Amino acid sequence: MATTLTKVREQTRALYPDESGYVERDGVNLYYEVYGSGEPTVLLLPTWSIIHSRHWKMQIPYLARHCRVVTFDGRGNGRSDRPQEASAYDEHEFAADALAVLDATETQRAVIVGFSLGAQRGLLLAAEHAERVDGVVFIGSAFPGGGDLLPERTVFSDFDREYDTHEGWAKYNRYHWLRDYRDFVEFFMSKMFTEPHSTKPIEDAVEWALETDGETLIATQEGPGLEPEEARALCRRVRCPVLVIHGAIDAITSVTRGAALAEQTGGDLVVLEGSGHAPHVRDPVKVNLLLREFVVPARPAARWVRGKSRRKRALYISSPIGLGHAQRDVAIADELRKLHPDLEIDWLPQHPVTSVLEARGERIHPASAHLANESGHIESECAEHDLHCFQAIRRMDEILLANFMLFHDVAGGDQYDLWIGDEAWELDYYLHENPEQKNAAYVWLTDFVGWLPMEDGGDREAFLTADYNAEMIEHIARFPRIRDRAIYVGNDGDIVPDAFGPDLPCIRDWTKEHYDFAGYVTGFDPADFADREALRAELGYAPDEQVCIVTVGGSGVGGHLLRRVIEAFPEAKERVPALRMVVVAGPRIDPATLPQAEGLEVRRYVHELYRHLAACDLAVVQGGLTTTMELTANGRPFIYFPLRHHFEQNFHVRHRLHQYGAGRCMAFDESTPEAIAEAIAAEIGREVDYRPVETDGAARAAAHIAELL
Repeated sequence: MATTLTKVREQTRALYPDESGYVERDGVNLYYEVYGSGEPTVLLLPTWSIIHSRHWKMQIPYLARHCRVVTFDGRGNGRSDRPQEASAYDEHEFAADALAVLDATETQRAVIVGFSLGAQRGLLLAAEHAERVDGVVFIGSAFPGGGDLLPERTVFSDFDREYDTHEGWAKYNRYHWLRDYRDFVEFFMSKMFTEPHSTKPIEDAVEWALETDGETLIATQEGPGLEPEEARALCRRVRCPVLVIHGAIDAITSVTRGAALAEQTGGDLVVLEGSGHAPHVRDPVKVNLLLREFVVPARPAARWVRGKSRRKRALYISSPIGLGHAQRDVAIADELRKLHPDLEIDWLPQHPVTSVLEARGERIHPASAHLANESGHIESECAEHDLHCFQAIRRMDEILLANFMLFHDVAGGDQYDLWIGDEAWELDYYLHENPEQKNAAYVWLTDFVGWLPMEDGGDREAFLTADYNAEMIEHIARFPRIRDRAIYVGNDGDIVPDAFGPDLPCIRDWTKEHYDFAGYVTGFDPADFADREALRAELGYAPDEQVCIVTVGGSGVGGHLLRRVIEAFPEAKERVPALRMVVVAGPRIDPATLPQAEGLEVRRYVHELYRHLAACDLAVVQGGLTTTMELTANGRPFIYFPLRHHFEQNFHVRHRLHQYGAGRCMAFDESTPEAIAEAIAAEIGREVDYRPVETDGAARAAAHIAELL
């Protein structure tokens, strides 16, 4: 029976191609992409047609900063054609496709990299077209010319026999592929990633596999592959440099096959202990560095400074997801400089953090221009007042890896005493995955701990969040030396009382054991705004006006809330005749796209917005921590609307605000313009009695950090 192809919305890429197109060869259209420029060129070969070229997503951004990269979808999947004849999937056809792509991209010579079945195409190219190949790398190679077969695969090795069982490798069978292709795909991908906590790579690979079908895959299986003696003969003809990378716990093709390939080609073998079949996906930092060293060896530094002659230097990474990190981080940096006046701080930021830093004259590292856009990705994941924050972070995996690789180059090229990461997820995760990369003191800051599932996510989301939490807990337990300081921006009461997941610790207890507490960091002293009348006069607000500030922060997800509040304005004005409403669109929403109303002000940007919030009679905001805590610190009434599916706003922030007795929470779905107008009338100018917010949070955080210098 035919299989329905599944096309899932593609996640944001870390890097998009500079050039793309199709080349036609013998009636088959092949889709290719080109990234970067300069020499040499790296050709990333297609693997088995069960997945397409997106499996190279973790390599492309890093390699493209150092050389030119060409990749293409192999026939049978992706944007390339899917011929149904078995002869179309002869290994020599794939090698000929690669040559056609090289010609179409005007590539005379290249270093070629093959994964799994790509080893056979790579061998053909290196042996029979040596004039086009400068070197070859084999990853998890399905090499038929030697090495052991996995015993569990030999039991069900007859592809054309219908077995009584449909378990295990019996699924590797033409009848099962036609009967339940998805079931086979899910089984196969679970074998491709045997490493713990591999849920995201498995999901990706399943989605890619569902872009083809069982019939096409059967044709690839029946296509002539290399015979063992032919493969060995090809190895004897290879003259270029060879690198073989193979995971020691590869459950698809034995590591002994990689060893045999290295031996027969005279190449170098790197065995990755604990890695499975696709280490370029699951252990991308190590594989990327091996590829870089093979393709473009790093030049030795031209300058070195003796330790005692160096100034104290810190590299600061501030999360761009919202502007709140930037404000608190510059406050911490100011306090840190008071304790160490000779400290130099370089920032590795991206928009919108750069706008705050540039306004203050901070030193932005020039490599920042190469960071993959995190806030843009988050915005692309949004719907109407809806951001599935946990899934958005999961789907940002290639962006996070690309940005860690950039950090790696920056930190390796300069001499820093200290790295500071404020919710720099890429830095924290990949340092724990690659602890040997740590060569400076490292501080991690965050204002929440623990991924939490949304109720409508069901059992699957509960499992995934617990799995992510478990991996983090295991990281800290195994490598406590990675985080020299972990600082919670808040107090222990601000931590949710939930558990990390079934059979996992209580979040509050675990955080108290592993973090120092700085208290909240506002970046300003509310005492500076004690004279509100003077502040209002300075900002242009009249004494007889009742000022309502409406703001949604730095992301584009807030447009729907702004429009609904604007729709509520006429009725709110009737209820509150002295109402003056100022709508702040933020850096990612064009004010021209918002409705206009008489007496309503729409501004793209307000400098030092926290001062306006201190002066207002009411604020209407999203459920983000920074803005709501600024209002709490200044004792202003506010209404907040947590984004749907944003676990941090719905659980962590809401819990914290409850601790302070601050704000009125409303649900966007249940709030008509009339209901919002009524709430504005009820809340504006109301006297509040919030728990005080500490004013020394930045100094306390800096004191913890300063000990490392």
